[in-house]
Amino acid sequence: MNSRRISMAEIAENKIPEIPDSGNFIEEFGCDVFGMEAMSEYLPKPVFKKLTETMQSGKALDSAIADDVAHAMKSWAIRRGATHYTHWFMPLTGASAEKHDSFLEVSENGKAIARFSGKNLIIGEPDASSFPSGGLRSTAEARGYTAWDPTSPAFIKRENGVATLYIPTAFCSYTGEVLDKKTPLLRSMQVLGSQAKRLLKCFGKEFDGSAKVTLGAEQEYFLIDKRFYVQRPDLMQTGRTLFGAPPQRHQQLEDHYFGAIKPRILSFMSELDRELWRMGIPAKTRHNEVAPAQFEIAPMFEEVNLAVDHNMLIMDALKRIADKHGFACLLHEKPFAGVNGSGKHNNWSISVGDVNLLNPGADPHQNAIFLTTLCAVIQAVDKHADLLRASIAGAGNDHRLGANEAPPAIISVYLGEQLSDIVEQIERGEAKSSKRGRTLKIGADILPELPCDATDRNRTSPFAFTGNKFEFRAAGSSQSCASPNIILNTAVAEAFDEISSVLESLPKGADFHGELQKLLSSIIRKHKKIIFNGNNYGEEWKKEAAKRGLPNLRSTPEAIKPLISPENIALFEKYGVFNKAELTSRHEVFLEEYERKIGIEAGLTLKLARTHIIPAVVAYFEKLGKAIETERLIKANKKSKLAEQAAKISDRLDSLISISDKLEAQMSKGESLPKIMETMAELRAVSDKVEGEIDNELWPLPKYCEMLFIY
Repeated sequence: MNSRRISMAEIAENKIPEIPDSGNFIEEFGCDVFGMEAMSEYLPKPVFKKLTETMQSGKALDSAIADDVAHAMKSWAIRRGATHYTHWFMPLTGASAEKHDSFLEVSENGKAIARFSGKNLIIGEPDASSFPSGGLRSTAEARGYTAWDPTSPAFIKRENGVATLYIPTAFCSYTGEVLDKKTPLLRSMQVLGSQAKRLLKCFGKEFDGSAKVTLGAEQEYFLIDKRFYVQRPDLMQTGRTLFGAPPQRHQQLEDHYFGAIKPRILSFMSELDRELWRMGIPAKTRHNEVAPAQFEIAPMFEEVNLAVDHNMLIMDALKRIADKHGFACLLHEKPFAGVNGSGKHNNWSISVGDVNLLNPGADPHQNAIFLTTLCAVIQAVDKHADLLRASIAGAGNDHRLGANEAPPAIISVYLGEQLSDIVEQIERGEAKSSKRGRTLKIGADILPELPCDATDRNRTSPFAFTGNKFEFRAAGSSQSCASPNIILNTAVAEAFDEISSVLESLPKGADFHGELQKLLSSIIRKHKKIIFNGNNYGEEWKKEAAKRGLPNLRSTPEAIKPLISPENIALFEKYGVFNKAELTSRHEVFLEEYERKIGIEAGLTLKLARTHIIPAVVAYFEKLGKAIETERLIKANKKSKLAEQAAKISDRLDSLISISDKLEAQMSKGESLPKIMETMAELRAVSDKVEGEIDNELWPLPKYCEMLFIY
C-alpha cells in the first residue's frame, strides 16, 4: 500500500476532538486586548484621557505619558501570563514580523525585576538590512526603527500555552523612508480624512475629530489534511499544486457552497473563532465556499488600520489552528487548477462623524453628499484603475483573476439598476427620482412577503457598490489589505480635493446646488466608461473594455509598472503618501518577489517531474512490459491492446523527458519568464494526462480527488 493509501486509511479513522467550553464568549471577547476597559483600569485618568484622544481623534501622541502607558501595559500583560513583548510590524514581505524581548531585567544586587519603559514601548530597533527594501537599505546600512501605533491596541497572542504581548508598530529606515505597509496606510487615511472634512464643509457641515475609513475583509481559504500536504512538495514550497489533474467531480454540482459544515471543519472553526474573539477580532461569519475544501471567514466592519492588522492575525490564526487540527491551511490564490481560487473581498466605506458618505438613504437622488461621494469614487477608480490593479498584483493572483471565479484584471465599477438610473439622470441634467425597492411574494402563503432591494448584486464585478460601501473583489487571499486601501484612500482623497476646490471657488450668492449639479454631470460624462453592470467574465466585456480604453494588465510585471509612472509618483508625493524613492523601491521589491516565486516554481516543477512523475511512469511502463511478455506466451501473434497502451505511455514518457530537458535549458540560459511558464504548463499538461492513465498505486503525489474530498 502506498503512502497516499495509508494516509486515506488513517484519515478515515480520525476522531473529532471536542472543543471544551471555555466560558461565556461574550465576556471572553477582547479579554487579551489592552483596549478601553483594560486601559481605564490600569491607567491614571489623565493619561487614559490623553491616550484615548490620540486613538479616537488622531491627535499627536503626548510622549510624556509613554512611561505611564508602558508600565500599565506591562502590568496588565504580566497578569495575563506574558513574559515577553514584541514590536509587531508588516515589512514588504507581505507577512508580519516580530522579535521577542522579555520583561526580565537584573538589578545591581542580582535580583530579577520586570521592566518596560516608555522608550521600549514607543521605539524599537530591528535590523532593517535583511528585509526587502528595493535599494533603500543595504546590508551595510542595517538600522531601522519600529514606532508604536497607538490607534491599534496592543494584544496578547497565545500559542501552546505561551503568552506574548504584541505591540502594533510602523517600520521605517534610519533615513526615514517607510519599509512597511502600515505607515503609508496611516498617511492615506490622514489625507482622505482631511479632504472628506473639507468636502463636507462645502455643504455647511463641520465636524470635530477625524474621518473614519472602514473595512470589512472577507477571507477565503482551503483546508486539506496535513498528511496529504506533507506529501506534496509543491504545496509546501509554493502554496499551489504544480501538477495535478482535476477530478471528474469537483464543484460542478454546486453542492459545497453554503453546505453543511463537516464536523472536523466545524471543530477547527469553533476554536478559530474563540481565539480571534479573545484578541478582539469580531469574527462574524463562517461557511463553505464554492470549491470543495474551500471556506470563508468574515469579520464585522472596523476602522481600516485595525481591520488590516486583524486580517493579518486572522491569516496567522488560520494556519496555526489548522495545524493543531491536523490540517494545512492554503492561502494561495490558486492552489488547485480547475476549481475556484481564493480571494479577499475588500469592503470599503468612509464616514465623518455619524454620516456614512456612501449611505444613499431612502431617496438617493436627493442626497447631495452621497451623490458627490459616489461621483468622486467613480472618478477615482476610472482615473487610477491602473493603480488599483497594481495594488492586487502578484504571482498567485495572476492565476486567479479572470478565471471564471474572480473578476478579470480589467477594473470596472458596478452600480446596479437604481444608482445607474440616477447617474444617467445627473448626466442629462438633474436627478429627480429613485427606483424603489419592492416586496417579494414567494408564492407560499405561510412565507412572509420579503422587502426586495432596489437593485440586484453582481458577483463578477471587481468593484461593486453593495449598499453603503464599495466591495473591491479582486484582492488576493494571501495579500495584505493595506495596499488596495492605500490606493483607494489616496485616489478618493484626490477626487474630494478637486471637487472641493471647485465648490470653494464659487462666488458668493451662486446657486450652490445648480453648480454642484453641473460639476457632477461633467464628472459622469468624463468617467462613465468605468461603469459596467454586465457579466465581467464574458469575452464580450474584454472587447468592449478595449473599445472604452480601459487597461487590461494581465501579468504582475505589467500591472506594477504604473507605480513608477511620473503622474502617479506626482499623485503620491502631492498627498504625502509615498515619495519617489519609496515607490521605486516598492516596484523593485514586487518585481523581484514575482521573479523569485516563478523561479522557485520552475525549479520545483523540474525536480518533481524528474524525481516523482517520470520514475512513476517508468515503473508503470516496466509493469506493462512484463504483462506484454506474459500475454505473448498466451496469445502468440495476436494483436495486443497492452502493446498499444505501452506505446502510448512510451510517447508520454518521451514527452515528459524532452519537455523537462527543454525547461532545464531555458532556466540555465536565463530565458524570459513567460517562455519558462509556458514550458511549465506544457510539462504539467502531459503529466496531468498520464496521471489518469497509469496504475493508481504507482502515482506518487496525493491526487485532487483525495485532497479536496477526504478530510
